[in-house]
Amino acid sequence: MFIGFYNYTVILTYFGLASSLVGMAEAINGNYRMAVMCLLISGVCDMFDGIVARTHKKRTRDEKRFGVQIDSLCDVVCFSVFPAVLGLCLCPANMFTVLCCVFFVLAGVIRLAFFNVQEQTREETEAGKREYYLGMPVTASALIMPVVTLITAIDKVNWAYLYPTCLLVLGLLNISRFRVRKPYMVGIVCMVLAGALVFFLAYRYGGNITCMKTLSVTGVGNV
Repeated sequence: MFIGFYNYTVILTYFGLASSLVGMAEAINGNYRMAVMCLLISGVCDMFDGIVARTHKKRTRDEKRFGVQIDSLCDVVCFSVFPAVLGLCLCPANMFTVLCCVFFVLAGVIRLAFFNVQEQTREETEAGKREYYLGMPVTASALIMPVVTLITAIDKVNWAYLYPTCLLVLGLLNISRFRVRKPYMVGIVCMVLAGALVFFLAYRYGGNITCMKTLSVTGVGNV
C-alpha cells in the first residue's frame, strides 16, 4: 500500500527525526533549553538505531540499503539543519553567523552523500561492519553543540561568536580526510554518560540561555 519498509529497525531513526523537528520549533519559539535537550535525544537515538537494526538478521539487501539512506537523510535534518537553525535563532544576525550555518549544512550533506557512496562500495567488496569513518561524523554535533550552547549562557558578550565558529570548525572536520575509529561498547557507554550529564545541565541551567541577536562585533556586518 505504501512505498518504503516499515519495521522496528527504523523506529529510533524516525523518533530522532521527530525529536529534532520538535527541537527546531522550540528554538524558533525561543525555548532554547528544550531545543538543546531535543538535540541530545536525537543523538542518543542515532547512537542505538544501528544496533537495533542489526538485530534483524533477515533483512533483504534493499532493506539494508533503505536503512542506510533513511539514516543519512534523517541525519541531515537532525545533526546539520537542526544545529544550524538553533544557531540562526540564538546567535547575532550577521553575515558571519549565516555563512557558518550555510557551510555547516553543506559540509554535512557532502559528507553523508560521500559516506553513502563509500558504504555501498564497501558492502559489495567486503563483509562485516565498518571499522572506521572518514572525517568527523555529523552526529558529533549532537553532543558538542549543546555544550557550546550552555557555555554561551555564561557570558553572552564574550561567547557570542563561539557557536557559529564551532559550526565552521565542525563543518571542516566533517569533510576532512582523517580516519575516526567507530566507537565500541566502552566508547558508546562513555558518550551516553557524557550525554546524560549534558542533558542534566541543560535541564538545570538551560533557562539561562538567551538570544544574542542584538549583540554585534566590529567589522562583522548585519545581514
